[in-house]
Amino acid sequence: MKDIEQIELDRYRNEIIADMRSLVEKYRRIFDWDIPDIDQLAADKLILAAMHTALDSITIPLSD
Repeated sequence: MKDIEQIELDRYRNEIIADMRSLVEKYRRIFDWDIPDIDQLAADKLILAAMHTALDSITIPLSD
């Protein structure tokens, strides 16, 4: 049986994916404004790497 947290996460999975896609699109637009002849694949890799780094830097307090 699934834990209640996993069930709840499953309910929001599509919303989380949509939010992440929106963030990628936001930063694609910023890159496009700053660098007119951009290599989109290279920019996407940089954006995704930055997002991974940001996610890794988020700390979650441990409960007692």
